[in-house]
Amino acid sequence: GQAIDLSKWELEDNCWGGGNHEQQCYTPRRDRRPGANAYLADGLLHIVARRETWTGPASPEGRGTARATLPYTSARLRTKGRQEWTFGRFEIRARLPAGQGSWPAIWMLPTGSPHGRWAASGEIDIMEAVNLGTPSDMPGAAPGTPETRVHGTLHYGRQPPGNVHAGTWHVLPGGANPADDFHVYALEWEQDEIRWYVDGVHYASQRAENWYSQRQDARGGWIDAPPGAPFDAASKFHLLLNLAVGGDWAGKVNASGIDPAAYPQAMQVDYVRVYRCGAGRPDGSGCATRDPAAQQVVPQRPKP
Repeated sequence: GQAIDLSKWELEDNCWGGGNHEQQCYTPRRDRRPGANAYLADGLLHIVARRETWTGPASPEGRGTARATLPYTSARLRTKGRQEWTFGRFEIRARLPAGQGSWPAIWMLPTGSPHGRWAASGEIDIMEAVNLGTPSDMPGAAPGTPETRVHGTLHYGRQPPGNVHAGTWHVLPGGANPADDFHVYALEWEQDEIRWYVDGVHYASQRAENWYSQRQDARGGWIDAPPGAPFDAASKFHLLLNLAVGGDWAGKVNASGIDPAAYPQAMQVDYVRVYRCGAGRPDGSGCATRDPAAQQVVPQRPKP
C-alpha cells in the first residue's frame, strides 16, 4: 500500500517518555507529510526519529490536560484494539538505526491486565538494540569494538519494584552491524516455552517454569497466578514497533547520553508476519524449530 493501514496499526501520540526518561515525543505525523515520523516508501515502513522540540500529552494514552515538551520526535505503532494474539510465530524483517541514543524495539504488551499491572501481566521483547555502531561495552570486547548486539527479553513477576526481567543478546556472524542491512527477527511463543531467532538462528529460549506472575491482595499478601502466567492461554498480546531516543538504557550505556549529530535516524521495516502454529493447538505448539545449543534464559532472581 501507499499509506499505513490504520485498521491494523495505531500511531501513538504522547510525550510520556516511556516510563524511563526517554527523550522523544511520539507523534501521529505520517504518510510522507513534511516531518513525518512514520511513512511508507519504496515498499518499506520508515520510523524516523528527528531532533526537534515537540509538545504533547504527558500521559501514555494521551489522556488529561497535562503536557510535556521533549527535544526529539519519533513514532510508535501498535496493534492494540486491532489485532491481538495468544501464541504463534512473530517474524519481522527490519534494518535498525545506529547512533548513540537510538533504541529501536519490536515487542509485545498484554491487551488489558489479566494478571495485574506491569509487569505482572508480562512483556515480550522480540528485539531491542541500543547505540549500534558506538563503542561496545559488551563484557570482554576489545577497545574500539563497535556495538552490534540485539537483545531478546521477557518481563514478568510483580508490579514495580518486584518486576523481573530475563533475557540475553545475540551477535550476528562476523560481528556485522544490524544497522547495515536487513535481518529477520523472530519469536516463537507457546504455552511451555518462548524462543528467539535472528535470520533463522535460534539463539535463546525461556521455559515456563522460569517465569511467573503475582498480584497483591487486600491484606498486602502476594497471590500466585496460575502456572504459565503471564504468557498463558488467558493472555492476549499486541505488537509494537518503535524507535526511542535516550532513556534509562540507551542514554546510560556505551558512550552515554545522546549524540544530537546522529539524527535523524530511521528503523526500516520490510514486513511483519504472524503465524499460527500447530493448526490451532490450544498450547500453541507446532512451530518448535529448536536448536539444543540455544541459551536457556533464567531470571536474574528467583520467584519469591
